[in-house]
Parts: sequence; C-alpha cells; structure tokens
Amino acid sequence: MVTARAAEQRLALLQRQGQVQGSVYRALGQEGGVAAAYALRRPLKGARDFVAPSLRGCAAHLLFGGSLKDYFRQHLGRVTSPSHGREGGVYWGDHTRGILGPVAPLGTMVEVMAGITLAFRLRDEDRVGMVFSGDGATSTAAWHEGLSLASAQRCPMVLVIENNQWAFSTPTDRSSRLETFAKKGPGYGIGADSVDGTDVEAVYSAGARAVGRARAGEGVQLLELRYFRRSGHAQHDTQEYVDPAVLAEWEGRDPIRRLEASLLEREWATASQLSAVSDEAEAAVESAASGALEDPVPEGPEALEDVYTDVRARTPWTRLSPHPTPP
Repeated sequence: MVTARAAEQRLALLQRQGQVQGSVYRALGQEGGVAAAYALRRPLKGARDFVAPSLRGCAAHLLFGGSLKDYFRQHLGRVTSPSHGREGGVYWGDHTRGILGPVAPLGTMVEVMAGITLAFRLRDEDRVGMVFSGDGATSTAAWHEGLSLASAQRCPMVLVIENNQWAFSTPTDRSSRLETFAKKGPGYGIGADSVDGTDVEAVYSAGARAVGRARAGEGVQLLELRYFRRSGHAQHDTQEYVDPAVLAEWEGRDPIRRLEASLLEREWATASQLSAVSDEAEAAVESAASGALEDPVPEGPEALEDVYTDVRARTPWTRLSPHPTPP
C-alpha cells in the first residue's frame, strides 16, 4: 500500500513535468482494497489464482509480482515496457503471474474473468479469479452479462466492487438507488458482503471469506468495498465538483494511517519500523522511476509493430470467401 501510493505520487509529478503522455489514475484513499487480494494464491510456479486489478490497481500488480520498474516504463512509454511502448498507461497485465490487465470499457473485465474462471471449473482446477470494478462499471451491460454467465455456471470468481462514490464526475446516488451494492448479489443468486474499505483488516477478512467460498464450489461471491476517491477520476480531473469538507472527512479515514495507528496501538510495530517501511518504499520508487527514465522510447516503426496487420497477407481470406481479396 505504501509503495503503491509513493509510486502514484511520483507518476503524477512526472506527468506534470510532461514525461507521461497518457492518463494517471490514483488510488488515493482506496489502497486498502488490495487486502482482499491477499487471500489469493500467488506462487511463482503451479496453479496460481488470477487477479484483474482496476485502473487504480498498482498495489495488486505489485502484490502479484509486477515490478515497479515495469510500472514506470509502461506509463512513460518506454520500449522496455510490457507493451514495448505501444500503450502508455494501465492496460497491461502478465498472465504468467496471474495478472489480467484492465480492459476498456471496464465492465468487460467481468466477462473476461468469467471465461477464465469457467475454464478453471471445467478443468477441475483449484483456482480462483478475483476481478475489481468500480461502482460505475456495475451499470454497464458487459458487467451484468459477465456476472449472469459466471453465476449460472457457478464459476470460482470473486467480484469486488470498489464503491468509491464517484463514476468520473457522476455521484453514485445519481446512477443507483441502492444503499449498498451488496444487494445486487441476491438477484444473481450469489453470496454478497459489504465492508468498510478503509479498514484493511476488515477487507482482508471479507476477501478471505469470499475466496474460501468460491474455492469450495459455492460459485461467484460479491464483495463491496466502501471508500472514497480522494483524487479526480484521473490527474487531469481537478475534482472541483466534490465538497472540500467531504474530502477532509475521508482524509481522516485514510486506510494507511488507520492501519499504522492500529499496529502502534497493539504494539505490533514501532514508529521507527513504520518509518522504515516508508523510507524503503520511497527509495524503491526513486530507483525504479530513474531507471525507467533512462530507457529509450520506441522508434516510429517499432511503435506500430504487432499493432496492425496487412489483411492482404491473410491467405485464409481467399479460402473462406468466394470473392476476390480486397485491394
């Protein structure tokens, strides 16, 4: 959580300096959501579980073995990035580590994870998939279609709804009459739970329960995390539509500060240990960002490789159609 926040802060600075051409989506105030993914299995080898982070899922990437350097390379559009500089943002993943990259539009991620977890069930594999989506995505057709399939097929999937109370600049109460998105669960015949997303221990416990039920064959489980998006939809969004008093209230419920206070109160950590965690995170972020900045950007032709293909070179076209190959 601490490392992800430091990375996002550095990335926001790089964007203001003109180094980042794409969008930067921060998870400020939502970092506690990664605790749900701690219940997943993430070995280096073997039948690992799958996670599909949201746009603000830097922490989940790191949890599943993604590197900070790749995080910066990707946003900086470097040729050494996972997309080789062809996509300068968050739409990337690593299936070898069990990371499904975000799909736009975001509701589609539920459909993709439904297919992945259906494969787990059909192959009788002891694996679970967890997909994160915002409250806004629950209003999309793809979200409901994916959930309908997954619930009917009893897929081992955990659907985490990050209710941060905003879909870009639309407040949740303008898009839904539900007081809690957990009420969507019974409509699909699935288990559902809702917890305070700023309480990291509560998030972990709820995530462990949901993953356990999905792994035991009880089908899809829905988990709502309630918190507040304390930055704009992306860095270009100044969030002027949010009452400053509300932002201040939620800042007082910061998930990292709350967890630190809890650890200190129970004497499970000292102030110096927590300070060391922060210092270590800052050093790691500085090293990764500096290293990524030194990497080259792709040359013009490189940026188009594996993006487009020449349909005239596709010989199957002439076999599938009686008509001549188009010019």
